[in-house]
Amino acid sequence: MATAAPALTGVRSGGLSELRSRLLFVLFALLVYRIGTHIPVPGINPDQLRNLFDANQGGILDIFNMFSGGALERMSILALGVMPYITSSIIMNLLTMMYPTLNQLRKEGQAGRRKITKYTRYGTLLIAFIQGSALTGTLAGQGLAFSPSWDFYLVAIVTLVTGALFMMWLGEQINERGVGNGISLLIFAGIVSGFPGAVGQSFEAARQGDINILVLGAIAALGIAIVGFVVFVESGQRRITVNYARRQQGRRMYQPQSHPLPFKINMAGVIPAIFASSLLLAPASMAQWFGQAPNMSFLQDVALVLSPGQPLYILLFAGGIIFFSFFYTALMRDPKELADDLKRQGAYIPGIRPGRQTADYLDDVITRLTFFGSIYVTVVCLLPEFMVVFFNITLQLGGTALLIVVVVSMDFMSQVQEHMMSSQYAKLMERSNLRNYGRGGRAKAGRRGSSVPQKRR
Repeated sequence: MATAAPALTGVRSGGLSELRSRLLFVLFALLVYRIGTHIPVPGINPDQLRNLFDANQGGILDIFNMFSGGALERMSILALGVMPYITSSIIMNLLTMMYPTLNQLRKEGQAGRRKITKYTRYGTLLIAFIQGSALTGTLAGQGLAFSPSWDFYLVAIVTLVTGALFMMWLGEQINERGVGNGISLLIFAGIVSGFPGAVGQSFEAARQGDINILVLGAIAALGIAIVGFVVFVESGQRRITVNYARRQQGRRMYQPQSHPLPFKINMAGVIPAIFASSLLLAPASMAQWFGQAPNMSFLQDVALVLSPGQPLYILLFAGGIIFFSFFYTALMRDPKELADDLKRQGAYIPGIRPGRQTADYLDDVITRLTFFGSIYVTVVCLLPEFMVVFFNITLQLGGTALLIVVVVSMDFMSQVQEHMMSSQYAKLMERSNLRNYGRGGRAKAGRRGSSVPQKRR
């Protein structure tokens, strides 16, 4: 037993060292991302670019710039951000629901998911090329390029497309080697990087009299209340009691047990808000970019109608959040699959027959939870928009940004806790195995010691 302590120390240090290395990788990846947002595309006039953003404050460019972490404002190599990848993921998820072949691929396990990931990457490349070409044409058309020749187009398009693909790769690396969802963490880092500047601008506007200090205090109090409300709702669960019948596995007989089946109120997380924002930003930004071309001025009117705070923008945004809440929940939580899994495990819900009735019951529960969850996400995302209209002010931080920051933070902390619990579980299992090994060794030694005198007799 004297050799057990070093082994246990190795297990403890091994589990914590793995978590430490994962956290350091996430920090390094976010640092690389922030450095990339400050590397500009070659051939861009920074003074003209600054004037363009000053003339379009509070519009689509501000929202797009927020999601890119300020990369668009600096026209860096990562100006497109993760939007091409998110748009490609939306399209692929819609095609998966529409075509049985792709739906079958999703059910084939790891091999099918790899194929869907490959198609998503190809879609990201295509969308990044379209958006990069449109953005490059807009830069050249508005006089933001020093020399708008063919070499500028080639270098700018290749740089922007490469930056979008690098963001996709970086998010996947965080998924594999870090902690949390890579794309969500990149969006989180981009939003958080703008917090100090937004707070400073708010105080400066209050100092100059553009915003009443009481209104600023009310906005701050409302922001704190929204954060508390988001934490409260995201922590809530609907637990369904599931009974497991007596079953035998090998030579072991398991007694009947009861376990809760948890369902979150907002099962889709921040995905509906991100997807809805992406779908609104894509056509609005394309309309603004292509609207600079001759005979395409009507696209400027389209971009204006889809600007934040406009009635059509609010209606489409709310409808997009509700649609993607149901869509993503149906994609991730299939009641029929849940019912089949419970039936295979010999489990049942009290008072509900296994099979079809269980699937219908779970579908009803998931539908009601998704309805309230979608309304909650819509209210949180649109409440600052109504405040902007009511108080006639400009807010750099919207409800979507606040929701993403809070939910991603909670998800990140929960995954860190899961890694810590798994390391502790491995440590307990190792300790149990070492104790059993020590008892077995003493028993064998005792048997060997008692057998020697018997042989001598």
